[in-house]
Order: sequence, then C-alpha cells, then structure tokens
Amino acid sequence: MLKFQPILKSVIWGGEKIAPYKGISTDLHRIGESWELSGLAGNVSVVAGGPDHGRPLSELLARDGERLLGRRNFARFGTEFPLLVKFIDARRDLSIQVHPGDALAQELHGARNGKTEMWYVVSADPDARLKVGFRRKVTPEEYEAAVAGHTIAELLAEYRIAPGDLFFLPAGRVHTIGAGSFLVEIQQSSDITYRIYDYGRLGSDGRPRELHTELAKRAIDFSVQADYRTPYVAARDCAVPLVHCDCFTSMLFDLTAPQTFDLDWLDSFVVVICTDGCGTLVDDRGERMPIHRGETVLLPATTRCLTFEPAAPAFKLLTAWIDDPE
Repeated sequence: MLKFQPILKSVIWGGEKIAPYKGISTDLHRIGESWELSGLAGNVSVVAGGPDHGRPLSELLARDGERLLGRRNFARFGTEFPLLVKFIDARRDLSIQVHPGDALAQELHGARNGKTEMWYVVSADPDARLKVGFRRKVTPEEYEAAVAGHTIAELLAEYRIAPGDLFFLPAGRVHTIGAGSFLVEIQQSSDITYRIYDYGRLGSDGRPRELHTELAKRAIDFSVQADYRTPYVAARDCAVPLVHCDCFTSMLFDLTAPQTFDLDWLDSFVVVICTDGCGTLVDDRGERMPIHRGETVLLPATTRCLTFEPAAPAFKLLTAWIDDPE
C-alpha cells in the first residue's frame, strides 16, 4: 500500500479549503487543486513514507508495472499510470470547458487519452452550483454565437449541489465548477482542456486567458439529457456502486463497522480516497495503513482483499480501479 505527496496547484479560481482539509501547512494561497495520484509527465506523484519514500510513481511502474497495475492494465497502459485523482476547491467559478475523447486527443495532440471524469461532492457552500451539459438542443452555430455574445453559460443546465452529489462527465460534455464547490475528481490521465468561456479574466501575465472555441466545437457532444446528475442508492456498511465505464469503476463506502472488500476477482490496482473520518486499511498480508480524511492510498493489483476498519463515527471512502474492457 502506498501514499503519495500531494501536488498542490495554485490557480486564480482556487480556494482555502484544501490545506486545512488535508492537514497541510502551506504558505500557498488560492490552492485550487491537490493532485493526489498522477502519472502525467511533469506532475508525477512521489511516494510518501515506507521503503519507497521519495521514489516517483514512474519508477515504481518501471520496476513493478504488472504487479502494481494488473496484467491487463499493464499490457494496455504500460508504465503510464492511467488515472488522475484530484481534490478541487473552487473559490470562484471555473471556466466553461470541455475535454476531448480518446480519438480526438490522439489525432490532435498525439496523446493516449482524452478525458472522461467524475465528480463526487465533498462539501458545498449553501449556494454552490455546477453547470453540466446543455439545457436544450443547441447547434454548433448557436454555440459559436453564444460564445461570441458571452451568453454560453445561459445554455447550460445548472444544479445546486450538496455533499454526496455525483456527476459523471464523459468526454465531450460541456461543464463548469461553481464557486463554493469542493470535490473529488477521478479522471483519465489527461490534462487536455478546451476553455470555452472565462468571464474575461486575466491570467498571471495580465492578458486574457486563451480560449479554444474551435477545438471545443470539435470535441463537444451536443446531445441533451433530461438530468445530468448521476443517481445512486446511498447505504451504510456496504459497497455502493457509483460509476462504471471503460475508463474507470468507482464505489463508495460509508462505514460505521469494519468491512472487508474482496478483490480476488479483480486484475487491477485500486485507489482508495478518504473523504471523511479516519480508520485503517488492512490487506490480505496483514499490512496495516492508517488513512485520514484527505488522504489517498494506492493498492497494488496483487492485493486479494482489503478490510476497512473505522476509527471515527463517520468514515467515508471512494474506491476506483479499471476493469478489463473485454
């Protein structure tokens, strides 16, 4: 079991919740993102503690790729860790944006992955909102006119959010995170973002931030859904399915008593993210690792079972892995 040093990102829309939530002492202000687990070049996670302390994830994958990722995932992804896990804290609204799918990312950027993602709401200010997807049918021409006329936000479906809300965002779905939102984001390993609208804000260089109107038009899925929220049935002391797709599978555990998670059937790593409380993870070899709110742990694919032992009245965990696409 492995923990990693968080990679903190200071951005113009960042808030002040991440550091105290994770128990981090930092002089950074406006931390918008804490990258919990990343294999992206230039932002590779580094092990915190244990015999591999200080080693980057890329080194571990080069040494133990199949043992860490699983046989099929290693054959599919090689030494590139396939998921990116973040905490996101928005003090101001993020830009309206969209991400390309795999095919477009490969065609235009030579990248392996596009970006499909999910959001799990950890906390939210009383009036915090998200915008996800189009409210009505929009043509590419209407989209361009709305961007030019600064009315694109009016075309998006808006949701007031609360802790526990879930949104699945396949590549191509237009979205933005509103001020006062604190989320866990689980996504494909990609940092390709097409910014559609940014409220005329200036970047650190004093100039308006770049927009990608035409690229976004190629990436956007213009289909409309009646509701973009992702429903699930909340329950305590059991595994609650959240999202299942080719890119990742996720579950929620809301525990008041010890719970054992059988992994003998799974040929994949598992990521465990603690969103509330604290407890201990115990694997089939008897290794014990404490985990607290705001911490993320990577389990190697060789783990056959995992027991969650709560040490607080509220102990909530998200888990994520990648199933065999076959």
